[in-house]
Amino acid sequence: MLHAEGVQPAKASNERINKMIKQEARKPKVQKRHQAIRTKVSGTSEFPRLAVYRSTKHIYAQLIDDEKHVTIASASSNDKDLKEKLSHGGNIEAAKVVGEAIAQKAKKAGIECVVFDRGGFLYHGRIAALADAAREAGLMF
Repeated sequence: MLHAEGVQPAKASNERINKMIKQEARKPKVQKRHQAIRTKVSGTSEFPRLAVYRSTKHIYAQLIDDEKHVTIASASSNDKDLKEKLSHGGNIEAAKVVGEAIAQKAKKAGIECVVFDRGGFLYHGRIAALADAAREAGLMF
């Protein structure tokens, strides 16, 4: 190729690789959001915290009393009784089943009102499905 005087030739191909868009990791962002939420949300024995965690394969919910540092009840798509009902634990149907299960366990423990902790995850998809199912089953938040 002919170049005008004083103009540098094109850079090598390995410099183009450095200009490619790299995807940022999500986990640090989720952890940062969770820390911000936890400064505002805390559970008591009257109003326990409904903490939700989702992985790619399963979804988990816990009722936590932060004053006593005790888990009152828990439900997950990995539980034996729920696992039989589900074909896959990482979808919206599984989140609905776990939401109903945690609401039933809360009713057994005499809890009607909770404080919802989405765990740094965005409120849509499986998180919203779990929350809606828990509300329909009788939990108030």
